[in-house]
Amino acid sequence: MRRQRKAAPVTLSEEDGLRYLHFGTEWIQGGMRMARPFALELEYQRQMMAVGLFLPEPRRIVQLGLGAAALTKFCWREVVSASVVAVELSLDVIETARAWFCLPPDDARLNIVNADAREFISHPRQRGLADWLQVDLYDAAARGPVYDDVAFYRACRKTLRAPGVASFNLFGASFDPSFAAIASAFDDRVLVLPEVDAGNRVVLAIVGPPLAVPFAALDQRARDLEARWKLKARGWVAGLRRANTFGARFEL
Repeated sequence: MRRQRKAAPVTLSEEDGLRYLHFGTEWIQGGMRMARPFALELEYQRQMMAVGLFLPEPRRIVQLGLGAAALTKFCWREVVSASVVAVELSLDVIETARAWFCLPPDDARLNIVNADAREFISHPRQRGLADWLQVDLYDAAARGPVYDDVAFYRACRKTLRAPGVASFNLFGASFDPSFAAIASAFDDRVLVLPEVDAGNRVVLAIVGPPLAVPFAALDQRARDLEARWKLKARGWVAGLRRANTFGARFEL
């Protein structure tokens, strides 16, 4: 499943201690604070970790799209219960992440796969293997996800075991049709987090048995994650309550 290099050039920029990845345009495809290379610098990337509210001890994490490897590095270092598989089509992106963004070499828990994301998750061998799926697939122009149809999102659903949870980064004007496609594929078991300043919106999708969790329990789990990951997880719970409709407890 190995692929040739993509035509879009991989370029870098630096400003105020941050190093950014671009695909030959001004759009930021990832970033790293050089003094803290394993931290999640961008807010939407932190929100992608909200999957931990619902499944805090995954065994296998699959990520579609590597970018500057921020999520990959963070999960490899902080989510020690899990192996991490990151799928990236561009060999240039993989090499840049290793040379300029401190992506570690593969080991017993980390596997970087040079492959097409759709082909990878559509393969029968990938069905029901992932506890978390994190999807961040944008091209150089950032017009919308590279794959954005119901069939693709159904393949995403099939790669999750039950229970399992996925997070999707969406951006800009493509949000409504993308959200509708994800909701269709996941039988409307979807949640949205509030939009961040850069325009990103993270969607969570869940498979498995119905969930019914008191918000006090969800808040406690968020506190536990804050202690482990040093991320503002209680803000995710508050954001979910603002951006979605619930009764006295979380039900999905």
